[in-house]
Amino acid sequence: MSRRMERVNVLLRQEISRIISTEMADPRLSSLHTVTGVECSPDLSRARVYVSVLGDDAGKADTIAALKSASGAIRRSLRSLALKKTPQLSFHIDDSIEKGDAVLRLLDEVAVSEVGEG
Repeated sequence: MSRRMERVNVLLRQEISRIISTEMADPRLSSLHTVTGVECSPDLSRARVYVSVLGDDAGKADTIAALKSASGAIRRSLRSLALKKTPQLSFHIDDSIEKGDAVLRLLDEVAVSEVGEG
């Protein structure tokens, strides 16, 4: 990925995160969410937005539904960035934080059991 695309992705992630936290008032939106990344196509026509949501599967589904229904409004707000094109947004759950936490818990359990045996 080029440096330009990396900068565009970071800019989009920051701006989408700001828009969601300041301009959206949807009750389906979880208060414990984070925009973890954006992958924009090279022609700026599409962007995959990854969101981490703490909570159960129903809360995650509600949050993604709220973001999908607001994607047009979020896209309109992004027009102020003066990109050549404003990409179509698609929102996806990023569960890498939860997976990392599960791995860390397993490592802690292994470390505790080794100390107990030694």
